[in-house]
Amino acid sequence: MNYVAFAVPFFLLLIILEITWGILRKTNTYRVNDSINSLSIGMLSTLTKLVILNIGMLIFQRIEHSGQWLTMSTGSALHWVLGILLYDFCYYWFHRVSHERILFWGSHVVHHQSEDFNLSTALRQTSTGIFTTWIFYLPLFFLGMPIEMYISIASLHLIYQFWIHTQFVPKLGPIEWLFVTPSNHRVHHAQNTRYVDRNYGGLLCIWDRAFGTYSEESDDEPIIYGITTPLNTWNPLWANMHIFTGMLRDAWYTRRVKDKLNVFTARTGWRPEDVEKRFPSNKSQLNNFQKYNPELSRTSKFSLTALYMLATVVYFWLVPQSATLSLMQLYLSLAYTMLMLVSIGMLADQSKHSRRWELIRFVFSIALLGIADFGGFFDRTIILAGIALLVTSCFFSWLAIISAKTDSDLGQVAH
Repeated sequence: MNYVAFAVPFFLLLIILEITWGILRKTNTYRVNDSINSLSIGMLSTLTKLVILNIGMLIFQRIEHSGQWLTMSTGSALHWVLGILLYDFCYYWFHRVSHERILFWGSHVVHHQSEDFNLSTALRQTSTGIFTTWIFYLPLFFLGMPIEMYISIASLHLIYQFWIHTQFVPKLGPIEWLFVTPSNHRVHHAQNTRYVDRNYGGLLCIWDRAFGTYSEESDDEPIIYGITTPLNTWNPLWANMHIFTGMLRDAWYTRRVKDKLNVFTARTGWRPEDVEKRFPSNKSQLNNFQKYNPELSRTSKFSLTALYMLATVVYFWLVPQSATLSLMQLYLSLAYTMLMLVSIGMLADQSKHSRRWELIRFVFSIALLGIADFGGFFDRTIILAGIALLVTSCFFSWLAIISAKTDSDLGQVAH
């Protein structure tokens, strides 16, 4: 049973409580742009899973039916405990390889891009990991784990990892010796040199201690969150694709055939020398670190929040009934929502192309609604609701654009 859907309301409630606690203590760890970006990426991740074929689950089913070496029973408490330990062990290696090899880092990087660290960061999940993550869990099915046990353990494992994304829980004494906690997970999200590639555990930290990848949080050096080559955009699509795009660029421009192949198999951070010289990486300067934070007016923040809330209307309508929708209905809904999420990112970036993008978004959204209507994919009520959402979202988008333009003009006058 997948318990994540039941946990989402509690996730949102805890995020609200963490924001409130931070404001009351005057140590707020949230920014509107970063938080909305994390939530948008999490939403995009969930929606793409509705339309992408789950290759891993098909293979798992095949192994369960004809390839298992042993048998594990859902009726045995001992087998559940063993299943949790085995799953956590596989997760450790999935997580470690996802940091140490560029091909897998391309998917996992999404979770680490935020330069803040709070509960909303936990919801930054990849939209592309579905293609590779399953590889690391194949041993579980050869060892006899039933699919229902796997899904239950995986969802509970993910839920556990939500609470460890906070700065407000200190070290927890002896608990730190065995379990993954907020303290040792803060280390994992750091880009400080001493902390890079440390603390891969999901539930237990015993694997890190056993394989030499554990590092304790130190009071001597403040943690700087994020990735060493900053993303510097709030665009959720680019967040998912920038590593893969960079790999393809490096493979295209490097001269040596060997390097063209190595680009896709190398350790994370490696690049061909000729490409590095031509397209140098823009690494963070940790001794003078500045978060990516285009200034937003109150009106812009309000507009971005309103836009995200409109996107959640589509999300909470789509997800519960996704199993009853056709593939074309899912594609149209995903495209419609994706256009809105990209719009939010460009407005948060204060992009000079925002006006042009809003026109493009409006035209494409009308085209999607037209296809949905003339093709008979949705009834007229849904189409009218889509038009109402589009008009309302365009209003808030232009409000954000006008607010940004006004702020810019006032800044120039003051200067």
